[in-house]
Amino acid sequence: MQKPLQTSYTARTKTDEVIQGIDLKGKVAIITGGYAGLGLETTKTLAFAGATVIVPARNVEKAKKALVGIPNAILYPAIFDLSKRSTIDFFLQWFNKNYLKLDILVNSAGIMAIPLTKDEMGNEMQLSANYLGHYYLTKGLLPKLQKANGARVVHLSSRAHRFSPFHFDDPNFNQSHYDKWTAYGQAKTAVSLFSVAMDELFKKDLIRSFTVHPGSIVTGLSSNLSDEELATMGAIKSNGERGYDQYNDEHKTISEGAATIVWCATSPQLNGFGGVYCENVNIAPISTEKNDKVGVKPWAIDKDLALKLWNETPQLFR
Repeated sequence: MQKPLQTSYTARTKTDEVIQGIDLKGKVAIITGGYAGLGLETTKTLAFAGATVIVPARNVEKAKKALVGIPNAILYPAIFDLSKRSTIDFFLQWFNKNYLKLDILVNSAGIMAIPLTKDEMGNEMQLSANYLGHYYLTKGLLPKLQKANGARVVHLSSRAHRFSPFHFDDPNFNQSHYDKWTAYGQAKTAVSLFSVAMDELFKKDLIRSFTVHPGSIVTGLSSNLSDEELATMGAIKSNGERGYDQYNDEHKTISEGAATIVWCATSPQLNGFGGVYCENVNIAPISTEKNDKVGVKPWAIDKDLALKLWNETPQLFR
């Protein structure tokens, strides 16, 4: 199923184009990281289309300000930190008490390219925040997703999955040398495998799962990178500000980046699909060449590896 569809969308497509004609009244959505960057753009788009959008946040005050004026956006009233299992448990209790179903889950929150850090259980932090937290959150929400009778789950991966496959022998870098980009790549590969496994296991319950590469967008996610690092990536404008002077199929605005997220979460074009990696508002091709400019590497969509990771995660991590 990893084959592009015939659509009119391109890398320049924005969220308002994707959501046009789609009514989400009566739908309930959760968007992690839904108060900044791509997550906030997704929150706005789904909320203005009529969905009730729940936003759990690590920084509640920042989220409160960001969500002002967005109809149907509901801020979870306590701290939610994907690297702290207890806050996930508290959120699940709150959501289960207040909502009967969950139609859309967007696992958008994450961190990128940080120095070696471990969470309170000893797990490497990029894996903890990008993958592990969402793994336990999503598993806890399965009963509500099943009740939607047609739910979608969208996981934000990245082209950085190309930097590394998943290392089952030492995912937390306890023995191997730590490199922040290798760690980020491994985490984003894990996210993609998680999506593949979830779709395979729960499509029988009408839950379909999608992986998204939104493109390269300069948001708060890059806060841990120096100007010098961003300059090597072409992400410093001619006036010295962080961002791009010109946009292309990879370098995007926030609305262009979020368009693929919204498409995967809502578009009828994807009815009957799932377990696919998407970019540029389409299903991406498989990338087999080192210098391919688009596509997903086979190790990030391998079904056997995906099910292995799903099953072994509780034993691999604390």
